[in-house]
Order: sequence, then structure tokens, then C-alpha cells
Amino acid sequence: MSQERLWDEFFSRQQLTQSQQDQFKDYYERLVAANKLHNITGITDLAQVLTDHFEDSLALRKFIPCEVLKGLGDVGTGAGFPALPLKIIYPHIPLVLIEVNAKKRAFLQELVEHFQFSQVSIVELDWRTFLRQTHYEVDIFCARASLQPEELIRVFKPSSPYKDSRLVYWASRSWKPSSEVQPFIADTYSYTVGVKERKLVLFKAQA
Repeated sequence: MSQERLWDEFFSRQQLTQSQQDQFKDYYERLVAANKLHNITGITDLAQVLTDHFEDSLALRKFIPCEVLKGLGDVGTGAGFPALPLKIIYPHIPLVLIEVNAKKRAFLQELVEHFQFSQVSIVELDWRTFLRQTHYEVDIFCARASLQPEELIRVFKPSSPYKDSRLVYWASRSWKPSSEVQPFIADTYSYTVGVKERKLVLFKAQA
């Protein structure tokens, strides 16, 4: 399939405006260029980026009303997934991009400046230090390809400033929760991206 058709089908599925289409194309081109210099992502083939990065990131909006979010934190965001594709659709959402890798943070900063995104904080702290030392306004954290749920649920500790937030974990269809994380699961949403069956797992603090 030609690249033009791949883009057209992606735009149609996601119902994007012309401005959003231009931003996603620009995002892809900058991702590929950066990856030639540094290991930003293991996926650069257009078809795979469209499904495994862009569409998988945007799957959140099928299940969560993103338009009302007051702040989104992305744990181990890497090349900006899922936060920056969501920012293209919902530019009003304040973002906290948590990434320990300096080269990836530099790429994120380049994108934020290029797209003139407002209200984006790029944080170099590891997850545990982030929970101890920061107090951003975040009502939902996303973890797509970073830490395991057993580590992520530290966000709900009584001492955490984010204990009342929600956490969304991107999982494969075959993922099974451990007894440690099971009590925190509030909901599970199944979806398909490309030919892969996936699910989003929503965690909340125990009542």
C-alpha cells in the first residue's frame, strides 16, 4: 500500500482536521530523522508507526472523555506516546512528560517547540522520585510501554500527592493482573489496532 493511501486511511479513521493531519505528518518525519541520529524508537516504518504508535496512543479517547482532562501525565513517554498524539487532538490538555533518557527528552523538547504546544512539562525524574518530589495537577497517568503495573500503582500510596488520580495501562490481550494489582483495577477496555487485539486497564485507588 502506498504511503499516501496509508495516511489517507489513518486520517479517515481518526477524523482529523487538515491542521491535525499536517502535524501528524510532521511528527512522523521528525521521528524518522531523529531516529537516524539516536535510538528514539524501534519502529519507523510508516504503517507500523500509524498503528503501533499513533493509533494505539489515540485509543484512549475511545474510552476516556479526554476533552475534560485537567492534566495528563505520561510515564516513560519515550518519543511522546501516547501524550503528544493526544495533544494534537486536544491541545488544551496540560501534559507532564516523564522521561529519564536525555536524548529522548531533547527530542520531546524539539517537538514541543516546533508545534508551539503550551502547558507541557518535561521531567527527567524516575517514577519513584517523581512521586516523592513533584506536585503537578494530573488527573490521569498513562503508561504505554514503560513500567509494570506493580511499580505504577505506587501512585496510589497514601503518601502520594497523586493518590486520587487515575492510571491507564496499555496491555496486550493476554495480559493477566497479579494479585498485587488486581484490587486497583476499576475497568478494562478492549480494542483492536491494526491486526492486534489490545486492552486498556484503568486503575484507581482502593475505596
